[in-house]
Amino acid sequence: MALNNDLSVILPRVLIVSRRSVRKNKFVDFVGEYHLDLIVTYGAVPVIVPRVSGVHMLLDSFEPIHGVLLCEGEDIDPSLYETEISGLWPEEVEEIRRLHASDTAVDKEKDSIELRLAKLCLERNIPYLGICRGSQVLNVACGGTLYQDIDKELTRKLPENQRVVHMDYDNYDGHRHSVRVVENTPLQCWFKDSLEEGKMDILVNSYHHQGVKRLAQRFVPMAFAPDGLIEGFYDPDAYNPEEGKFIMGLQFHPERMRRPESEEFDYPGFPSAYQEFVKAVIAYQKKLNSSTSLPKPLKLNKEMENKRKVIVRSFSLAKNLYTAGNEMHPSKESELEAGAEFLESNTALSVQQEIRLKQMGATVRNGSHYIEKLKLNEEREKLARNVMGKMSVEQLSDLMSFYHMMGQICSEVLERKLNGIINDNGC
Repeated sequence: MALNNDLSVILPRVLIVSRRSVRKNKFVDFVGEYHLDLIVTYGAVPVIVPRVSGVHMLLDSFEPIHGVLLCEGEDIDPSLYETEISGLWPEEVEEIRRLHASDTAVDKEKDSIELRLAKLCLERNIPYLGICRGSQVLNVACGGTLYQDIDKELTRKLPENQRVVHMDYDNYDGHRHSVRVVENTPLQCWFKDSLEEGKMDILVNSYHHQGVKRLAQRFVPMAFAPDGLIEGFYDPDAYNPEEGKFIMGLQFHPERMRRPESEEFDYPGFPSAYQEFVKAVIAYQKKLNSSTSLPKPLKLNKEMENKRKVIVRSFSLAKNLYTAGNEMHPSKESELEAGAEFLESNTALSVQQEIRLKQMGATVRNGSHYIEKLKLNEEREKLARNVMGKMSVEQLSDLMSFYHMMGQICSEVLERKLNGIINDNGC
């Protein structure tokens, strides 16, 4: 069989957001060559998302997305995870900006693009690898926080023998510090041949002045620096490269762990992050292709489309009433009736219609108490809001992470059930 010359059709697509710099008074967007080389080497196509104003609203144009790799960049806007600047004095903040001038200029457009991509990966279980800033984006996207400056907030509080230099401008590529690998994690698997007997330490590079302060609840640490800083983490419930699952963040740069004047890696385990990531990307593409091969739904005529819009409007209004907890204006009651009547209908539906209703969140039949349940839920909503109003930010973040995890589980189970209905009916 002749090889198809259009490789973009064959190979899975990995989105990488560029970093913006200035060259000859003009902005230049770039991505480190090692990232691109490794993605291509292991069998995927890197698709660069330019850091251009408004791109965060155009991410649908980059579909299909089979994987996301986020790497270098400036500090994340602290307002996205902290209400205050971590108790630092104004003069300390100014000193940090002088010392790390290339990193402390917040890029809100890049923040918007990358946080949207991270949350998209979490919602759809798209493989995600975060390197350095990319790991911090992943943590923030899930409700975690960061040290504004490791030296000011962590290092100075520790005894000398526990302090770690995380940024050495005088020995930028050559600087290394040790990390302790956590047992029974992917990192241990990748570096098992390099770990000395009875020890779990390896050396890594370090190019950062910020890092994970509070790790989001869904993640498990994979490595710690001697000062206690988390140098790697992953979601064990979303890690199975053979099945297209990979959610991971690494604070160090495995792609740059090369020996002086050589392309050889310090340890043979460093490229494994990219190898396993691309393996998951390829598996995810296959799974996505198999799910999108289902027959397209029938196109409705104008009359039926108008009826559908009225029903959808009814459900949308009901959802807004539920989530906002507001009282319903009397003029809106008639709009709710369309949804209630639809749910009470005894009209027989085809299997294809049933599946379509499940996908739009309107699968509940026998809904004769539809409006009454909304009023009951309104009381429960008020009670829940009162309870949550007394909770701390950390407790609310943990609660949100828990329900996000439960939502993921529900989505996966629902997807399996829907696929089961399709297969049972020969669709």
